[in-house]
Amino acid sequence: MFLENTVNHEEQFGWIEVICGSMFSGKTEELIRRLKRAQFAKQTVEIFKPAIDKRYDEELVVSHDSNEIRSTPVPSASNIRILADGCDVVGIDEAQFFDDEIVTVCNDLANRGVRVIVAGLDMDFKGNPFGPMPYLMATAEYVTKVHAVCTRTGNLAQFSYRKAINDDLVFLGENEEYEPLSRGAYYKAMLRERVKKLDVNDAEELHPNLKKKNA
Repeated sequence: MFLENTVNHEEQFGWIEVICGSMFSGKTEELIRRLKRAQFAKQTVEIFKPAIDKRYDEELVVSHDSNEIRSTPVPSASNIRILADGCDVVGIDEAQFFDDEIVTVCNDLANRGVRVIVAGLDMDFKGNPFGPMPYLMATAEYVTKVHAVCTRTGNLAQFSYRKAINDDLVFLGENEEYEPLSRGAYYKAMLRERVKKLDVNDAEELHPNLKKKNA
């Protein structure tokens, strides 16, 4: 488990912490835990989330376990820089949905002495690095990768398999739309998807003799 740093008042710089992983891995739960500890310590805390995330509540950051904390929805990363003025700690949820400026914003805040805690998906449903997350992970002092449990094998899961038929990169969903899978289970599921998409024409191209038999 991540142990928070003791603030060094002689040091003018803050730092960046990234909490990453798949869907249902406890990213938001861990983000809320750290932020509530900072609030208990009487530190000035502000929490932000992308305005498009309205799954549970328009303003609250809510984990899958129904743990919650008050936040400020913002349409873009640039808003955070303005609204975070005077904060000791800044929390950012669902960072993968922000524009690339979120990387500069987080580093600017850390350089101003702010502790920045960021949570987000490290991979999209296709298994590729998600938006600005790899850049945030590269510049962060601390990276915590959390895991879900694979619903098919019981092993650790790091992939977010999309069950819903939707190819949009940004697609908010819950249990009905996503499933956490291990590496083996994920690639087997993706292979089955590709096989299902093969139509009759694909089959004829693979086996030209089929055309002669059907003629």
